[in-house]
Amino acid sequence: MTIGLQHQAGTRGALLPGTDAAEAAVRAPKVGNPALFGGLLLLTAATVLLDMQSGDDLRLVPVLVVVPALVSVFGTIRQTVGVASWIMVVGVVSRLVSGGTFWDITSSIIFTVVACFLGVGACALRIRHAIEIARLRSAAVALQRQILRPLPILTDQVVAHGTYAPIEEDRLVGGDIYEVVSSPYGTRVIIGDVQGKGLAAIGAGFAVLGAFREAAIREPTLTGVVDALEDAVARQNTFSAQTGEIERFVTALVLGLDGDGRVEAVNCGHLPPRLLHDGVACAVPLRRTSVPLGLAELSSEGRVSERLDFPPGATLLMFTDGVTEARDASGAFYPLDTRLGRWSQLAPPELLDALHGDLEVFSGGVRRDDIAVLALRRAPSGSRRRPGTAASGAMRAAEVFSGR
Repeated sequence: MTIGLQHQAGTRGALLPGTDAAEAAVRAPKVGNPALFGGLLLLTAATVLLDMQSGDDLRLVPVLVVVPALVSVFGTIRQTVGVASWIMVVGVVSRLVSGGTFWDITSSIIFTVVACFLGVGACALRIRHAIEIARLRSAAVALQRQILRPLPILTDQVVAHGTYAPIEEDRLVGGDIYEVVSSPYGTRVIIGDVQGKGLAAIGAGFAVLGAFREAAIREPTLTGVVDALEDAVARQNTFSAQTGEIERFVTALVLGLDGDGRVEAVNCGHLPPRLLHDGVACAVPLRRTSVPLGLAELSSEGRVSERLDFPPGATLLMFTDGVTEARDASGAFYPLDTRLGRWSQLAPPELLDALHGDLEVFSGGVRRDDIAVLALRRAPSGSRRRPGTAASGAMRAAEVFSGR
């Protein structure tokens, strides 16, 4: 099952600032009209009374011209227009009643009108800027979704369910990646996290994905696949340096599953997976963790692989740090291992649903990073392709999930 945040469709169309659709699409903050205009009436009454008591020595009504500017920061355009109209009426009437020379009255009225119009203009610009940011954010997330394959994925060796929830907050668009490739040497799986945020991080992630999809089929050894990924990140960093972008590294966990049930792993600075089996959830010890992709020149040791236990019926959970670094309101980190102990008997789809829902509750819906999770199980023996068949992955997946 793939779980992700679906962005408001309205941001992809032509949205006009000031429309309800535009303000809803960019999640514009909005104060209720009763509270806003009730407070405005009280403020106006208090200001007028104080102005009458102070006499000509201290005029307080003109100070009300700052109210539309304040409302433009958090209100909608309609609310700002309503407040500005009210302030203009109060300001003009007050100035006419107080009297004075023609030029004094005229200049005061012009100042009030101009200040109110500036408040409305500031609100319109704020909404327009928010819409443009929402469009950029939506395009980046849509690009991520097109590059990353939909889950679940079925190969001869494994069934991969997963959760992918990209963060959609302006510059915070992240670069989490995953892929499952069926090759002549078995199934190759990767999950990774690009250092940093933004479109440049997405570019580095795509470079790794492209290299993995090619090398997973070409390279007979898992370390050869990882070496190809290292070269791809190095090339991407060279290009980034030429264009003024910062160089980035990528943490990654790469697995290889062969037809004999063996699992091989190369860990490039990534979080170790968790194994859920027989009602127990535990971290899989990886004793040969190497440096992240893009930093090989800083290490004198080459990358090596190691074997993992993956019994039939077990679930192997791979994830990025968006899970373990999620925080609650007090700043505490998400207790993944404690939670997994409660769900160790669940099938991968139910496990992922429980994890995603619990993360949302724990963090109060406030996420600071992408979340990518893969839950792997050995493929049922009946789902493996027989020699001479050419069933597509989608057809075989449909057969497995329908119980055939």
